[in-house]
Amino acid sequence: MKLDAAEAISQLRAAADPGKAAEMAAYHKAPREYLGLAVPAVEAAVAGWRGEADLPARVVLAGGLWDSDIHEARIAAAKLLTQARLGDGDPLVWAEFLRWVPDFDAWAIADHACKAGERRLGAVPDRLDTVETWIRDPNMWVRRAAMVATLPWTRQNHPTPAEEAARDRILGWAATLAPDRDWFIQKAIGWWLRSLSLHDPERVATFLAGPGVALKPFARREAIRRMPPSQSC
Repeated sequence: MKLDAAEAISQLRAAADPGKAAEMAAYHKAPREYLGLAVPAVEAAVAGWRGEADLPARVVLAGGLWDSDIHEARIAAAKLLTQARLGDGDPLVWAEFLRWVPDFDAWAIADHACKAGERRLGAVPDRLDTVETWIRDPNMWVRRAAMVATLPWTRQNHPTPAEEAARDRILGWAATLAPDRDWFIQKAIGWWLRSLSLHDPERVATFLAGPGVALKPFARREAIRRMPPSQSC
């Protein structure tokens, strides 16, 4: 019998820790159920489920876990669909990821989900057209996801012309978002720039001298934290 979301959630509940669940609820603040499981415990459960289902079944399972709105179940859903090569199943996973994006309301779940999303963006970079629409979304977490899901474009040591063009495009989004005063948006831009500074400090310095002047001081400090002193602003 194929594993369904109800059975998967029962397995997660069996390992619940009420004391840690209360701590997690206070920390994350988003109003949902918490089971008190650490990420490695969730990953261990997901590893077992992967062996019981093909990709279409995993997408269905992930959808059910996400719809439960349980913190650990949503992280498990993201882990189930975080995979570099999917072949013909790629559109299924991309569509499911897009279904989740409007629900983003807390950093931990959004960041795990964006790990699944960034694999699909890497598989089909033209999907950046969709991500670009997020930077004007009324949901701050969706705007933030535009930076978090595109972090792979900060990491290429020898980017192709297409990758450099994508890098500049995303920096354009960062310029649009820089005046946004929300702490999480500022943090995400600083994170993106800090990651880029390890591979392309010149671009970061140029950004900070231009549209980056609109960033809050803490975000600028984050951006230059790993840059050589001679190139930091």
